[in-house]
Amino acid sequence: MVTQSAGFKHGSVTRKENQLSPSERAITDLGIKSGLFRVDCTQDVKKDFTKEKLAGYDIVYFYTTGKLPIDEETLDYFINDWLKQKGHGFIGSHSATDTYNNDKIYYEMIGGTFNGHPWNAGSQITVTVHDTKHPAAKPWGEEFTIKDEIYQFKNFEPKNVRVLMSMNMEKTKQKAPYHVPIAWVKDWGNGRVFYISLGHQEDIWTNEKYMESVLGGIKWILRKEDGDATPNPDVSEKWNEKSKADAKRL
Repeated sequence: MVTQSAGFKHGSVTRKENQLSPSERAITDLGIKSGLFRVDCTQDVKKDFTKEKLAGYDIVYFYTTGKLPIDEETLDYFINDWLKQKGHGFIGSHSATDTYNNDKIYYEMIGGTFNGHPWNAGSQITVTVHDTKHPAAKPWGEEFTIKDEIYQFKNFEPKNVRVLMSMNMEKTKQKAPYHVPIAWVKDWGNGRVFYISLGHQEDIWTNEKYMESVLGGIKWILRKEDGDATPNPDVSEKWNEKSKADAKRL
């Protein structure tokens, strides 16, 4: 799990008194409680994110910002070789999309790029779940409300991802006339990618459903549970039109 910040540093990745940050502690505890995985946390990619060390892992988890000091050769190997191998996967929380913002190789892999957060920290939103059968979305049910900082995206191609959850503008006070996906999955070669934009606030990392969602994503990547990654661009199109209509009802 990489929680290094080359840009804005979130409280959820801030270590205090040499202790693990809230997000690192949550994922570490999740591994222990589930008995499914172990976690190594780093905020030093120069030392720990190498081709040799990647060989010892099945999943890379980013809660990061900015242009990390990973050399180009290693980054290319990670995205275009290691991650495309069966059994390997990538998980990104929140600002993982605010990482390598202008690097096409990265945003094509993760599925989109941070493009502002009109919904600031503590904003209450309603989220609709489109695929209630997917392990990464099932814990949330069909709909839920949550308070967090919410991202909108650029470089987001609906034809390349399966959107699991979206903001429901009709039921959210602060509206916008466009689709705002909250989580998605995609295949990447023979590997798998799961991204969820929630996670700004520290209390998200003690939210039981959030942690169950992350665990579901991990099980899906490891092929412990089945989940569809077929792109669903029709969902983005439908919800873009719905959001436009909902925004007019202000």
